[in-house]
Amino acid sequence: MPDLFDVDDLWPDGYERVLELATEKNPARVLESQGVALLFEKPSARTRNSSEMAVFQLGGHPVYIRGTEVGLDTRESAEDIARTLGCYHRIICARVFDHNVLERMAIALDGSDFDVPVVNLLSDAAHPCQAIADVLTLRELLGPLQGEVLGYIGDANNMCRSLVKVALMEGMDVRVASPPGYSFSTEELDRLTALAGRVGRGGKLTATHDPEVAAGGADALYTDVWTSMGQEDEKADRLAAFRGFTIDDSLLDLAEPDVFVLHCLPAHRGEEISASVFEGPHSAVWKQAAHRQTAMRGILAWAIEDGAGIEDGAP
Repeated sequence: MPDLFDVDDLWPDGYERVLELATEKNPARVLESQGVALLFEKPSARTRNSSEMAVFQLGGHPVYIRGTEVGLDTRESAEDIARTLGCYHRIICARVFDHNVLERMAIALDGSDFDVPVVNLLSDAAHPCQAIADVLTLRELLGPLQGEVLGYIGDANNMCRSLVKVALMEGMDVRVASPPGYSFSTEELDRLTALAGRVGRGGKLTATHDPEVAAGGADALYTDVWTSMGQEDEKADRLAAFRGFTIDDSLLDLAEPDVFVLHCLPAHRGEEISASVFEGPHSAVWKQAAHRQTAMRGILAWAIEDGAGIEDGAP
């Protein structure tokens, strides 16, 4: 079974298939009478709701599990928890602090011959489910994305990493503006540039410390919170560092007149985005949030497609 740690795990064969499965109007009930474990070390609104509803729409039964209930790596090892859940569930989805936990769970399942994929609902390294929702949203808004310009303003974090990957896989011109100390490392930039080369769709990545460079002529602008879960102690430093990186009306004026604005939520109005932009006519935030459920349907169906013997969307 294929695991999904980040979106480039889908390249080349799985990427378009996930998007195809996500947009099926009458999805096959490929999880009929089967369980899907949803393990959350971090709290969630969109990820939990979209995942549970996607499992239900595919005919399955979602089981929400808090990290404290299983005692991940305290009461019981991640490996043993994965194998326990593998006894009962068709897919294991997990939202974790440490990305390595996902890899350990997958290795334990593979080594024990459990036919159960692991899906990353969010880790410190990546947020693939959000990125798939983002590309579904961008395609709906802009049509074919090759050559379109995406400006990201904010922390080059886990969410940004996955977003940049899907944008490059689409052939977009991606510009990431972050303050010094919050940008991609040289090694990360090299890996992302190499991905664009492998894909071969002409996608380009530009890293800058100037939000105006990222916003200039952009077809879509994107931002995320400046202080994520687990970074609360850094909030004062981050507020100071990111001053001037707010997507507001003046920055919007530098983009294309019909630019769309995206935000993966939760939003802190007055910090990374102004209230006037967030609530304004260019905002596509709620269309984007709705696509979290669409994306999860595609991801879950893809994750079991080979093993379930699905062909052309039929069980």
